[in-house]
Amino acid sequence: MVGVVCGMERCVGRVLRRIFLYPGIAAFAARQTMRRCRCSSSGEDKEESNQVTSMLKHLIFKVKSTGPITVAEYMREVLTNPVKGYYLHRDMLGEEGDFVTSPEISQIFGELLGIWIVSEWMAAGKPEVFQLVELGPGRGSLMDDILRVFHQFRSMMGKCDISVHLVEVSPKLSELQAIKLTGKKIPSEPDGSPVYKKGKCFYLAHEFFDALPIHKFQKTKHGWMEILVDIDTEVPDKLRFVLAPTTTLSAKAFIQSGETRDHVEVSPAAGVIIQELARRIENSGGAALITDYGHDGQKTDTLRGFCGHKLHDVLIAPGTADLTADVDFSFLRRMSEGKVASLGPITQQEFLKNMGIDIRLKILVDNSKDPATCQQLLSSYDMLTNPGKMGLRFKFFAMLPHIRLSAIDQEITSKKSKSLQLPVAGFSKIVFQ
Repeated sequence: MVGVVCGMERCVGRVLRRIFLYPGIAAFAARQTMRRCRCSSSGEDKEESNQVTSMLKHLIFKVKSTGPITVAEYMREVLTNPVKGYYLHRDMLGEEGDFVTSPEISQIFGELLGIWIVSEWMAAGKPEVFQLVELGPGRGSLMDDILRVFHQFRSMMGKCDISVHLVEVSPKLSELQAIKLTGKKIPSEPDGSPVYKKGKCFYLAHEFFDALPIHKFQKTKHGWMEILVDIDTEVPDKLRFVLAPTTTLSAKAFIQSGETRDHVEVSPAAGVIIQELARRIENSGGAALITDYGHDGQKTDTLRGFCGHKLHDVLIAPGTADLTADVDFSFLRRMSEGKVASLGPITQQEFLKNMGIDIRLKILVDNSKDPATCQQLLSSYDMLTNPGKMGLRFKFFAMLPHIRLSAIDQEITSKKSKSLQLPVAGFSKIVFQ
């Protein structure tokens, strides 16, 4: 039995409120200028793209009232402001939106993640009750594909009590998720069902962490300085990046000793979530699978905007374009504080191939009699795995209980074999028999 809780749950509201209230240049400015393009959204956003948007007016008033703001605060306002936030009142996905995600490209992506969850559910001892939690579920396409996989395993999972929890800040997307998964609109508040439950949780976060607010820091001859957003003194209805005049508390707190890069991005909001997930996995078991574009502590300036599937200056027409930054997986690993074991990051190409995407593609192509469908399957496969497209850019990262890997170590020791691969699906090849 699968129960679905859609919309902004009470726990989600608490978590997001805590996250988004967390406190928070010449070469850099040149890089940002290179990212400009004209926003091509439709409707009100198209009208606002060529003039001062209401969000820009709000931000200018805010800066005039309090002084320059952090990049984190800027992102928070632009993306999740309750009145004009980019994520709050629109469907930004798909060809008509500003970007596309892997679950929207091919059903195979969601199916393979569903198999990963089944694999970890089996490794956890097949618990009769568990919660499946997705952070930032978009339109609900990924969850829909995963639940279809669960149905295929109904002979094994049929008696399992599974509840689905969607962590979403957008009322518009919550509505689309409800329609996708239940066929109808449902209230955003669950009908008296408990939000906090004891037991194992399996967490998914696909293109979630990249949208969380980041602080940006630049190394100067005076030490590490935080980059802020201020009003352009030459163009009063335009914003610009500036350096803080002195070292901020954020710079002191988040820059690691021995840092060799000259520009660093840090997301305290991501750290808070990872700490909470690690604590829950340590105490109750389960697992977390995170997939996003990112790096392992090597990259510098990655903040960018997307509008109409094109790069967009992050300071132009705020509120009409998506803002995103590559996830620093080394920071996520550090924030888990050793409470859990972590695997990855590995490339999306490697993960999907380890999960058997080539075999699944062959089955679908062989069973299809429509040439157009076959071509679409092949094109989607290429988009997901091609190193020049999504194959290398997107990464997979997992958090598991320490006992999950210590049991593997004991098995290796007992068999006196050092060649036995780590049997965590996706992070080692699945052997099909």
